[in-house]
Amino acid sequence: QVTWVESGGGLVQPGGSLRLSCITERTVFSPMAWYRQAPGKQRELVAAITRTGTTDYVDSVKGRFTISRDNAENTMYLQMNSLKPEDTAVYYCNIPATGLVYWGQGTQVTVSS
Repeated sequence: QVTWVESGGGLVQPGGSLRLSCITERTVFSPMAWYRQAPGKQRELVAAITRTGTTDYVDSVKGRFTISRDNAENTMYLQMNSLKPEDTAVYYCNIPATGLVYWGQGTQVTVSS
């Protein structure tokens, strides 16, 4: 069983940047991912990364977001640049191999002028 804590969210103006962090309790060897859930919408996969660094992104964030991980520090990051109001959501970290049964509190990202 692996637990984690998300942090780094906040209020930012359109065009601004934020970096989210996900610190896991134990070492993770399987892919990790960032998800988000906007008000009134279903949770969606934003970006995923394997232990070795292979990444994938949802089309809406390609070129703006960068997912990374530091395995030695058990931390995954999401660098978000050129933020748009439609990026507003609660962002969650998770490990798909666990079955996505458990979810943390997430971290709120609000993009507004």
